[in-house]
Amino acid sequence: MIAGFFAEACGVLSGNKMRSFLTVLGLIIGVAAVIAIQILGKGMSGAVGGVLGSLNDHSFFLFPNSRQADFTKASITYKDIERTKELFPNIVAAIPAGNVERLVTSGHEHARLGITADSDISFAAVPFIFGRDLSREEVDDSAHVCVITNDAWKRLFPDGRDPVGESLRVGERRYVILGVHDKPTQGIIPVSFGGDVSIPYTTYEREYLRSRPLFAARFVVADASKLADTEIAVIAFFKSAKQGRADYQTFDRKSFSTSVDAIFGVLTAVVALIGAVSLLVAGIGIMNIMLVSVTERTREIGIRKAIGATSSQVLAQFFIEALLLSLVGCGIGLALGLIAGFAINRFALIAISGVVSPVPWLQSVAIAVAFATIVTLVFGTYPAFRAARLNPIEALRYE
Repeated sequence: MIAGFFAEACGVLSGNKMRSFLTVLGLIIGVAAVIAIQILGKGMSGAVGGVLGSLNDHSFFLFPNSRQADFTKASITYKDIERTKELFPNIVAAIPAGNVERLVTSGHEHARLGITADSDISFAAVPFIFGRDLSREEVDDSAHVCVITNDAWKRLFPDGRDPVGESLRVGERRYVILGVHDKPTQGIIPVSFGGDVSIPYTTYEREYLRSRPLFAARFVVADASKLADTEIAVIAFFKSAKQGRADYQTFDRKSFSTSVDAIFGVLTAVVALIGAVSLLVAGIGIMNIMLVSVTERTREIGIRKAIGATSSQVLAQFFIEALLLSLVGCGIGLALGLIAGFAINRFALIAISGVVSPVPWLQSVAIAVAFATIVTLVFGTYPAFRAARLNPIEALRYE
């Protein structure tokens, strides 16, 4: 019997294709918009991770606030950076940020690369393809050792050999290679928080910094849950060192991700509101078309009841028609939302970040099913009850 109801409902709706399509158009738009923004939200979260590269959740940067009048007043000294480790127990590494470009030579190969300071406690989580990271002893001894990026390795060692133990020449200085990082996952935006050749920060200060002022510093904390409090304390310390004449700000992965999530939260709320309006419009349209259908088929309903159809059977017939309209609208909206979200994620966000985020299939299907259920129950029930309550004698008299 149910199969017969569905077959008849399909026949009724297909007989008025344009009217049925226009009826569910608002539902299609609402479902597609909500599902597309859900997919984009997931993709953007992955893109943020890709753009930030391998910066870990225990790290943050300190630099002058760009909104202050005199940027140079907020310069940072190496001694102040070192003092933070004494003043704040949560800080386990504090080093200068930035790099200097130099001509680096290895055998007959040479390239202009960025030399940067690093610590034995890593600011990033990039794995190694050769060798190891800096050690505490090498940092304390200001050793002439280095770790190079995957890009630097390819430029200086095009034959692909293991360079660990070999030396790089930077001017008159030589640095023994300890390790080579693997290639980080990145898209078309090459975001990097370090240089190509990382040396102990004590060596960097002695040979390149030489007490010159800095405009950025990097920190690693032991307890990531206290990261925000540590950032506030460090900002206050550096402001006091300048007698309040300078202002600073920090940057970390978590706060940046939170900001992006907040933006997408607002965007999701706006799209959800659009979806709700579309759902309301679509529901009213479905209820209207079902009421028109009841009016047009009043005599038919009377004949059915006269030959033995029960009110529950009439109710089921019109309820199934409303259900089919909802399912068609939500199904098309689901497909369009998935296609649009997947296309933007695949050809834009993944291209930017290099990170592939999983498509929330289950969540998308759940949204479509929920929309279909709400529309059917809220807007399809009244017309079905109205049809079921028609008096068969009065219905047979209807012209």
